[in-house]
Amino acid sequence: MIHLDWENRETVKQIECVHADAKKFVVHNKLTPGKVYDVKNETDEFYFIIDNSNRIGGFLKDYFKEVTKA
Repeated sequence: MIHLDWENRETVKQIECVHADAKKFVVHNKLTPGKVYDVKNETDEFYFIIDNSNRIGGFLKDYFKEVTKA
């Protein structure tokens, strides 16, 4: 039951939100374009991050780009 402790898990990587324009779902109040989020888990289609509500949320990868360390 990995989902029970996701909030306390180590960060896998960081991603930046590029848009919050969803066709089916309301995400504009959970994501802020330009903000960098910590990824706690990842699947083929989704990133699981701590969103603006300070809770874990699963979002399609279409909303993000990976942050590269310089």
